[in-house]
Amino acid sequence: MNIWQSIRRRFAVSEEPEHLRRGRIGEAAANKQLQRQGLKFLTANFRSKNGEIDLVFRDGNCLVFVEVKTRTSGGWVRPAGAVNARKRRLLSRTALDYLKLLPDRRVNIRFDIVEVLLTDGEVTEVRHLPNTFSLAKPFRHG
Repeated sequence: MNIWQSIRRRFAVSEEPEHLRRGRIGEAAANKQLQRQGLKFLTANFRSKNGEIDLVFRDGNCLVFVEVKTRTSGGWVRPAGAVNARKRRLLSRTALDYLKLLPDRRVNIRFDIVEVLLTDGEVTEVRHLPNTFSLAKPFRHG
């Protein structure tokens, strides 16, 4: 990168807010990592009236709903810590909305979290946490 590119980059007004840019980078890194692990990508940013699921994959006979948490490195708390009970309920409701679109809703599901750490805007760590939580209590049977 030459000096002019560096100056422009430093002082340029970004079209995209920083948190959205960070999230986009994190989701791309998570998607790449999970596909490398053999999961089949189905969709990104599934939205319903109840919320959004960042990524949806198939792992064998299991649908995998993935929440991606991207943070800059140096924090004391792991990014997965942000997926609290309220967020798990919203993800559960949204996953049920996704299942309603399927012809056969009798499928195994799981909820994974992928933590992505950034340093100076570059991905430094991608950590996959499979089966992090189950369907929120009011929505599961038994």
